Amino acid sequence: MPDIYEALDIVSRELTGMIPSVTMNASAERAGMNQAIRVDVEPANTLQNIVPSMTPPTAADQTSGFVDIKLTNQKSSSFAFNGDELKILNTGIGYQNVRAMKIAQSIRAIVNQVEVDLCGLQSTFSRAAGVAGTTPFGTVNDYTAGSQALQILKDNGAPLTDNQLVINTTAGVNLLGKQSGVADAGSDSILRQGVLLDINGMPIRESAQIVNQAVGAIAGAATTNAAGYAVGATVLTLAAGGTGNAVAGDVLTFAGDTNQYVVTSAVFAGANPAAGDTITLAAPGLRVAMSAATKAIAKTAASSRNMAFNRSAIVLAARAPARPLEGDQAEDVLVITDPNSGLSMEFSMYKGYKMNRYEIGLAWGVANIKPEHTALLLG
Repeated sequence: MPDIYEALDIVSRELTGMIPSVTMNASAERAGMNQAIRVDVEPANTLQNIVPSMTPPTAADQTSGFVDIKLTNQKSSSFAFNGDELKILNTGIGYQNVRAMKIAQSIRAIVNQVEVDLCGLQSTFSRAAGVAGTTPFGTVNDYTAGSQALQILKDNGAPLTDNQLVINTTAGVNLLGKQSGVADAGSDSILRQGVLLDINGMPIRESAQIVNQAVGAIAGAATTNAAGYAVGATVLTLAAGGTGNAVAGDVLTFAGDTNQYVVTSAVFAGANPAAGDTITLAAPGLRVAMSAATKAIAKTAASSRNMAFNRSAIVLAARAPARPLEGDQAEDVLVITDPNSGLSMEFSMYKGYKMNRYEIGLAWGVANIKPEHTALLLG
């Protein structure tokens, strides 16, 4: 156990900005592969007229919503030592030191994969701010790009508190080198949570797993059809024309509308746009109504996808992997929660013939349960 906690102390200082930024649904309770973890999602409430009466009015019926997050990942990282290796190590650096570092690397592998999955949710975000191919915060004392990402959250109705911004290290260089006031290096947050700066209540962290998104091939004279679409529309039908297909994660603009919309899915019958093909935009959909005329489609260039969101929008469900009721051949099993990331990981030791196998395991799933409260900051 001392080796495990020493390893946790090492790994917790790595910059994995998404994990501490999202809503953690974690527990030491075990769960099986593809098991659903139910997360409450409350719909917007309505107003009623106040009418004086000697009898209190009956409360309006309410239906609570929910999203089921499946534990789609169940992975472990393991290593083993035999008696000969132990003897050799004890004549040099020491078996205990080597084992502690191997535990640290195993934890690191799991934490990094969880971070990859969270950053992969970028293709479900609502809209984008910034300029593709241009790293944000490149002008001295100019935080406009971050403010534009926060504006998307505000315009979409996200809460004004607990908004987060996770950027890649390239944007982090600009933030540290060209924005004044970044001098909080001695705080607990910068040491353990990777917070570079907190501007207007939006903590900024770095992540090594921010996605560098390529783009789909849709180009040329691609247009929507002439049906016209109202504000809030998410499914747009295309007319024939242009070349290539759109893919999930593409960021598109439409003639007469400067908003940058994220494509969550696209249905194309062939290699090029045809009448009846569709593009689905992330909620809340169009911000500007389209008149009953075809609208030219333009895609942004390849870019890094820095992520702004309200903490409640992104959920990470994590559990210890399931075991048989009767147990298995593990000689020793511990479930320990990392106090910094909140992840509860299972540590197991299996005794074999003149050797022991060590394993660190975790089951998890991620979801964007409120796309309206998420935005990309292109770079």
